[in-house]
Amino acid sequence: MMERMRPWWRAFAALLLPFAVPAVITVALFALPGDPAELICPPQRCVGTQALAESWNLHRGPWAFYIDWMDAAFRGDLGNSWRVVQGTSVAKLVTTALPNTLGLVLLSMLGLFTGSLLGLVRGTVARLDVVWQVIGLAPAVMVALTAAAWVELTYGALSYGGVAGLWRLGLGAAALVLADGALANAVTGTRQTFESELTRRYIEVARLRGESVWANALPNLLPALARQWRARWLAVLSSLVVVEVVLRIEGLGELLFVGTLQQDFGIVLAATWLFAVASAAALLLQAVVDAWTSRWIRRVPVGWS
Repeated sequence: MMERMRPWWRAFAALLLPFAVPAVITVALFALPGDPAELICPPQRCVGTQALAESWNLHRGPWAFYIDWMDAAFRGDLGNSWRVVQGTSVAKLVTTALPNTLGLVLLSMLGLFTGSLLGLVRGTVARLDVVWQVIGLAPAVMVALTAAAWVELTYGALSYGGVAGLWRLGLGAAALVLADGALANAVTGTRQTFESELTRRYIEVARLRGESVWANALPNLLPALARQWRARWLAVLSSLVVVEVVLRIEGLGELLFVGTLQQDFGIVLAATWLFAVASAAALLLQAVVDAWTSRWIRRVPVGWS
């Protein structure tokens, strides 16, 4: 019973996550000493704090602020920047930053997918496991710092566009793939999952019966692979901020970092919400895979090939 309910619990958690993360940020905002509007307009520096609170919808308390912000967010309105670029639409800032972040994520996931395919190659590649593991000992910040130093020594400290920008993007993706054991886990994790499953007793019985090995193994392999890929997705998202900040890539991670430093909760709310949505999507996909394979196991005949 618990096994059947697990995909539904995952789906519920995935749907809850985009609501829970902004709630936590809102509670933190209103838990800070003083009026939240004073973060934007300290009384000792400017006047009109109360009017500003009403403009940002901070005057009616945390619950009203949260409900109104979520309602606007689901309509595509992420509010305005409080301090970084005060009054500028956060959606506009996100739209500018998102292509770089998407490029980083897609390149890094492609690299990890290639590593997974390498993990399935027998013979020589398997002997290189120690190489992947040694490379993965370096933390993302160290790899990113090395890459940033090379770009800036080669193209200059203010080189962000053109060829230098492409190098920053490519090396950032390489840092996400190589650092923190990401590639090593992709290679060895995939191989170990397949080897472990394909040597189990039910596979041997399937071979003796003349049944399809893959038809028997896939329902057990797919949930394990979905779990691994969700972990890799979250690892990439968690390292994204470090890589973008160090390599000075104008992406969503850097925007979140700058917003946090300047206590711009307009940006922090939007960026963390988008990261929560990305995490929820991975969790929901895992729940769908689990539910589908569970249904497959119950409905497919034993002798199916």
